[in-house]
Amino acid sequence: MNRALRWTAWVVAVVVLIAVVFLVWANIVMQGTRSAALQVWRDDRVSVRDAGDSVVMTPTGTADGKGIVFIPGAKVDPYAYMATFRQVVASGTTVVITKPTVHLAFFDTRPLSTFEAQAPDVTTWAVGGHSLGGVRACQLAKDADGLLLLGSYCANDISRSYIQVLSVSGSRDGLSTPAKVAAARHLLPTTATMTEIEGANHADFGAYGDQPGDRTATITRAEARSQIAEAVERWVRALPPGSGLR
Repeated sequence: MNRALRWTAWVVAVVVLIAVVFLVWANIVMQGTRSAALQVWRDDRVSVRDAGDSVVMTPTGTADGKGIVFIPGAKVDPYAYMATFRQVVASGTTVVITKPTVHLAFFDTRPLSTFEAQAPDVTTWAVGGHSLGGVRACQLAKDADGLLLLGSYCANDISRSYIQVLSVSGSRDGLSTPAKVAAARHLLPTTATMTEIEGANHADFGAYGDQPGDRTATITRAEARSQIAEAVERWVRALPPGSGLR
């Protein structure tokens, strides 16, 4: 009996230790670049609100009735994507950047409606994500009108869906490499728009500095951000209401 109790105690101690180490690791996030975030806060074309479960960015001018629920990459501060979507929001589109459970999208089981409720005036919703957040977005695509992948790709098959898809990748991405994006292309509808930004890397999709395992970009962050915004704006403008399988 004593031996069994000792083994049980050891097992419990190991499990608790692993859980503590995991939580510490998960909560060491890649912080958003302060200067980039401040530029968004000071932009009078964009209103930023922390809703607790998300960061809500809305246009102060004329809104187009469209919105994007965007899921951050693993352990990336949600505020790091404010700079990415600054121009998109200024042009009229609402963006709700989620705050995933323990900073990892796969642990967040909340439905899109949780975040869509933050902007009740939006009538057409896309779901999107960066890196691991994009993989999670693919799983939620059936509940959206559009799917936006930034430096990411699907792990589940949505090729038979009628949903409008935009995949923006970087030729210098060291994590979601061009080869990985190409290998997963068959999981997307044939109508998906595939855009590769020459010279951009994985970290160019957010403003959080360099990321381990990434390749060196050959264009500036400002250039990459501008091209990303242009691609997203163009796609959103062409996104018809109710185009997905809701």
